[in-house]
Amino acid sequence: MRSFANSIGKPEQGCINEDAVIARENIIAVSDGAGGGGLFAERWSKYLLNHLPSTPISSADELDAWISDIWEPYYNQCEEDAKQLGGLSLNKFYDEGSFATLVAVWKLSDTECQWVSFGDSVAFHYNYRTKQLEHSFCSLADFDKPPYLINCKDELLKEGFRKGTFQTDSDSVVFVACDALAHYIMMTYEIANADRFRQELKIAESNYSKNSNYIKMARIVRGINFEKDVINKLTNTIGHPTNFMRYLQSLIRKGLIAYDDYSIAMFNKYKKKNGSDKNV
Repeated sequence: MRSFANSIGKPEQGCINEDAVIARENIIAVSDGAGGGGLFAERWSKYLLNHLPSTPISSADELDAWISDIWEPYYNQCEEDAKQLGGLSLNKFYDEGSFATLVAVWKLSDTECQWVSFGDSVAFHYNYRTKQLEHSFCSLADFDKPPYLINCKDELLKEGFRKGTFQTDSDSVVFVACDALAHYIMMTYEIANADRFRQELKIAESNYSKNSNYIKMARIVRGINFEKDVINKLTNTIGHPTNFMRYLQSLIRKGLIAYDDYSIAMFNKYKKKNGSDKNV
């Protein structure tokens, strides 16, 4: 059984996709390279995922030790490349390094997955039977805060580490997503369950940010069915880059999602609400 992943850069010619994504039989992960600072964000995100351990990272100390084990070859190569770009680039790399988020899920068995996160990329578990969505993030309003980031040269801020488990069954779908897509997923789920998330939505809307505008627009665009229009759309398009892009472009046109790189990885087997198994 294999898993699926898709990563598409900003729908604009010449933009570098700074996200990285992997989907293996027992691991799915996304790393969002943060290009707002430093250099080589797209390389650092890919490097992190290419060196991700096959067994779960269980603590902030383990995450720190893993980064300590892998950072030096990356840093040395990027230092040489920055020298070729000139003094300004080299100084920027020395001063700022490279930044990225990380979210990863390890499938331990058919009934349990373990996740870790650092930053605003998010792990999700949706159950078709219970209609419940679990996730690794804090709250919708926290997308407006600067994310914790892993840097190739700086000390890890261990308070940014989060971990947990998802208890799964044949009705489960487990996936990871970058921040823009994750915000859309959490937002539409909370609006679909507005009675339960009334206070959280109120706090997020009160921030008067770009993200709060997406929430307001989603309230205007009535009739979004979370399972049909979000979960099923993602599972049905993840293996088809053209359809995945069309789906995201429709969300951009409606003002429901931030303009960004978009990445998702998913364990591939789930059970549809009509009871029949389907591979995406």
